[in-house]
Amino acid sequence: MARPLAEDLPPEALRILKQASRLTSPCGEGDMVWHAWGDGEPLVLLHGGSGSWAHWIRNVEALAAGGRRVLVPDLPGFGDSERPPGNGDADGVVPVLAEGLPYLLGMQAVDIVGFSFGGLCAGLLAAAHPELVRQLVLVGAPGFGLREKRLTLVAWQHLDDPHARESAHRRNLATLMLHRPESVDALAVAVQAANVPHDRMRRRKLAMTDVLLRNLPAIECPVDAIYGEHDALYSGGMLAELERLLAAAPRFGRLVLIPEAGHWVQFEAPAAFHAALHQLLDERKPKAT
Repeated sequence: MARPLAEDLPPEALRILKQASRLTSPCGEGDMVWHAWGDGEPLVLLHGGSGSWAHWIRNVEALAAGGRRVLVPDLPGFGDSERPPGNGDADGVVPVLAEGLPYLLGMQAVDIVGFSFGGLCAGLLAAAHPELVRQLVLVGAPGFGLREKRLTLVAWQHLDDPHARESAHRRNLATLMLHRPESVDALAVAVQAANVPHDRMRRRKLAMTDVLLRNLPAIECPVDAIYGEHDALYSGGMLAELERLLAAAPRFGRLVLIPEAGHWVQFEAPAAFHAALHQLLDERKPKAT
């Protein structure tokens, strides 16, 4: 295993991390590392590709303060977690999650919010293991077959100069993750710089396919979605098409678009994101009889 993620995280992330409990579940030849904040009903957050729990750095405290036990893993092959056995893509992550959730929480269905690659993993999990997912909220998730090419990002691995690396991370955040220039702030760059060297799942391809779309009809739980209105993965009017495709889920509810936000919507517009998420979760709560 490479150096611990905490050695690369900025002070704000370390402050938040100190408030969490550290948990582990089996993953390949090692562990999947989880962090948990708060008490109450479990709410599982899954981060995006080349990420870690820190993709939720502006969310975990607020969601825990709202009365939930917030559990966020470093997904297999990211952060401090071991690679999944065999397949190094979303479908290889699913069996590890399917083992890890009951390992930590027992056999109960929980609410899962999946961002980007984490949304793809969460959707495949919900289709394959309906007993584990009570409600699914997709956030900027790919896998609908709407894109033919990846966005062009700046290579940074070969750069020794720290200023050149920072510039590359800033440009990549502006290209893919964040819409407003002022959102590419020091914290965003620091989180990005910490996360990306810990990505050991670089051959991922499923996000460019329609694998999530093909699995939507098999998802039995309520499905909702939150996307930034300016998500770079869905430019050129694709969000309207996305809403039509999401209706393939038998219990699809709503797609909420957050204004003035890009792909990493929960970081760029945390207050609006929290309001939308709370509303979607409250709307789907079983009514008391």
